[in-house]
Amino acid sequence: MANRSKKAGSPSPDYQSKHRQLLKRTHRKTVLFNDREIALIDEYCRKYKVKSKSALIRQSVLRAVMEVFDQNPPTLF
Repeated sequence: MANRSKKAGSPSPDYQSKHRQLLKRTHRKTVLFNDREIALIDEYCRKYKVKSKSALIRQSVLRAVMEVFDQNPPTLF
């Protein structure tokens, strides 16, 4: 048997580097909330022990966008 230096099934270092670069967040967007909205977000984060508000907001926005795409898929013709 040949001696393998890599674990079976693990991606190559080149692939990992490219994948990491693709996932890097480089685009900034600013969102403004009023006092009631931020109080609601703060209360939610306290109640459910959310550590990252930006992750919460990012996931919420992307979930809403994906739901719309799922309901209205693009047509071919």
